[in-house]
Amino acid sequence: MLVSTASLMKPTILFLLTISVLFNISFAQNRSSVQADGQSPFVLGAVAHINSHELGEDRTLNVYLPEGYSPDSLATYPVIYLLDGSANEDFIHIAGLVQFMTMITAMPKSIVVGIANVDRKRDFTFPTTVAQDKKDYPTTGSSARFISFVEKELQPFVERHYRANNTKTIIGQSLGGLLATEILLKKPYLFNNYMIISPSLWWDNETLLLAAPQLLIQPSNRPVHVYIAVGSEGKQMEDDAKRLTEILQTSGQKNIQTDFVFFPDENHLTILHNGVYKGLQLLYQPKLVK
Repeated sequence: MLVSTASLMKPTILFLLTISVLFNISFAQNRSSVQADGQSPFVLGAVAHINSHELGEDRTLNVYLPEGYSPDSLATYPVIYLLDGSANEDFIHIAGLVQFMTMITAMPKSIVVGIANVDRKRDFTFPTTVAQDKKDYPTTGSSARFISFVEKELQPFVERHYRANNTKTIIGQSLGGLLATEILLKKPYLFNNYMIISPSLWWDNETLLLAAPQLLIQPSNRPVHVYIAVGSEGKQMEDDAKRLTEILQTSGQKNIQTDFVFFPDENHLTILHNGVYKGLQLLYQPKLVK
């Protein structure tokens, strides 16, 4: 569906879960002055640490739990996995959107797992043959390891320690959108919903796009909803996003539903909020989106 918005573990994993203050009511105050004034911290979520055998390093997760969440409850929740999920990246913004949309009952209460970055250029890209790519991204090429981390360690970790159900969404922008696309094409079963914002499909002379029709020959055995969004971000990025949409829509994959939204008033720096908001609408309120 095309939408215009011109008017709009391994067993070695060690678990350590600690409540963390992501930001204070006043950013100018330190912890001691907040306590001296009789105020208390404003806690948005929790920080979890996971020791990854696949990546050979410790990774930090920022976790938003919905209102009323209780580990002792029988209730379970969809999980949104957010790439670029550091506290100083996209985690606070996406957690805020999810909180707002659940508050107005526009989507079900959900858990947000922000995957904090260590080296996104390493983790979100596959090996490239382009000399300039190698120069600009000297640590590049480890997306396969990161995808293994997501499949073998991260998802089992979340399912063991949180009241998660079987609905899984991934959100990725830019290089994160490239990684989300790679997962969609190579291991579509890892997520039910793919929110791909401004994907960097130019990587390695667009070889992922070139390989997409062949990768899609294997039928998806479960329904997958793909949402692709791009703003006014240059001809190549816009054309690549549209081309990915066309490949998915003409693939003959009946289990893959694809929506594309063009945001003419947004650029690469501004698209995330409106892009994710519209994507959540399409995922949960398709009849309301014109």
